[in-house]
Amino acid sequence: MGVTVEVHRVYRYPFEQVVASYLRKYPSPMEKHVKAVETVEEKTDLSTGIIYRRRIATCQNVIPEILRKVSVLKVPDIYLEEESWLNMQKRNMAMKTHCLTWTQYASLSEESVFRESLENPNWTDFTQKGRISVTGAGLLNCVLEAFAQSFLKQGVKKGIKIMETLLQEQCG
Repeated sequence: MGVTVEVHRVYRYPFEQVVASYLRKYPSPMEKHVKAVETVEEKTDLSTGIIYRRRIATCQNVIPEILRKVSVLKVPDIYLEEESWLNMQKRNMAMKTHCLTWTQYASLSEESVFRESLENPNWTDFTQKGRISVTGAGLLNCVLEAFAQSFLKQGVKKGIKIMETLLQEQCG
């Protein structure tokens, strides 16, 4: 089956500032579940100028204790891999994120884009689509998917709030 979460947001700040804030968003005291983000690869395509980054996020396992009775869910941390392609000429950054933990039981994938707004070149459009699918947990599949969907929706709201706070601090 699977569940999806979609979001669209316009940040009333220039593209460069929004991307800079995004890249330094985590870890943050405003989001205790993200413990660390490490850039494990970064390279620039000299012919296009596109900057490729691969980052690994270490996140606290937020699955409720009652569900962690299932041994496979009883891990302290969850790891996510994010790949991004920053094109300053076209003023967009595309990202793909997926979960590295529990890959045999669940898939979490997310595609996001920051781009200069068509409405105002000093604003930045943000779109994100995430999908979670759980298999192999029998009757718990739907419960876990519903929990994940709810947690992701909360996470999106919190992530936007962190971005707005960082942008306000940076830009005034």
